[in-house]
Amino acid sequence: TEAMFENSRAWARECGLTWLHVFPYSPRKGTPAARMPQVPGAQIKARAAQLRALGADLAAVHLAAQVGQTHRVLLENPRMGRTEQFTEVQFSADQPVGQIVAATIIGHDGKQLLAG
Repeated sequence: TEAMFENSRAWARECGLTWLHVFPYSPRKGTPAARMPQVPGAQIKARAAQLRALGADLAAVHLAAQVGQTHRVLLENPRMGRTEQFTEVQFSADQPVGQIVAATIIGHDGKQLLAG
């Protein structure tokens, strides 16, 4: 229902989720979910788009809140690693791959954090 969908959106905001993985659900024959009332395809697509937009907003809030913070970052390659919260951090200079380094966040590009 629309109320259930709005509840899901409110829950994502209230829980402070930062990364939403959104995809339309397709019922599989023989499963309990396939026997439930189905949402029309156009509404499914519209709701998925709304959730993706909410996810982008939540991610932007998360990224902005990290500026000025120092994080422990595990380096996956010389210029990119992840915080303990799994947020990507891009470095301006090579770092030791496989090591955990302290990084002060100087900004973000809308998708990942930036460290000097």
